[in-house]
Amino acid sequence: MLNTQMVLAAAEPNPIIPHPSEIILGLIAFLILLFLLRKYAVPRFEKLYEERTAKIEGGIEKAEKAQAEAEEALEQYKAQLAEARSEAAKIRDDARLEAEQIKAELRAEAEAEQRRIVQQGESQLQAQKAQIIAELRSELGRNAVELASRIVGESLEEEARRRGTVDRFLAELDANGVAGARK
Repeated sequence: MLNTQMVLAAAEPNPIIPHPSEIILGLIAFLILLFLLRKYAVPRFEKLYEERTAKIEGGIEKAEKAQAEAEEALEQYKAQLAEARSEAAKIRDDARLEAEQIKAELRAEAEAEQRRIVQQGESQLQAQKAQIIAELRSELGRNAVELASRIVGESLEEEARRRGTVDRFLAELDANGVAGARK
């Protein structure tokens, strides 16, 4: 029985080991599938992979380029800011100098105006002084004539006499005033 079982077992196909026709058919199908994959699928995958790589590298390049442009723009901004600051300082200095010049001009104009006003006042004062002196001389002359008329007892109303008497009196007064001022 054992023998019969062995013979029967040898006649039945082994479920673990495939049949040679299945191995040949599987191998042919595998080779066809491998050929189709290599002919159609692999080139598409390679193309997609290359496109994806190009996009990624392009994105990296764009990002690096954008970063370089941003750094350049930042440097330009810093340079412009420094230039603007120096220009503002220059404008401040120019304005300060201009203010000093204007202040000096105004001071000079004020001093000139002050001198002009003082001179004008002095000339007016001299004119008023001369007018007052003339009026006082005239008044003094009249008083002197009137007083002399009373003392002398005669009328000095005549013009010629009066002028001579007044002029003489004023000359004596000036001589005495000058001599008194010198002492």
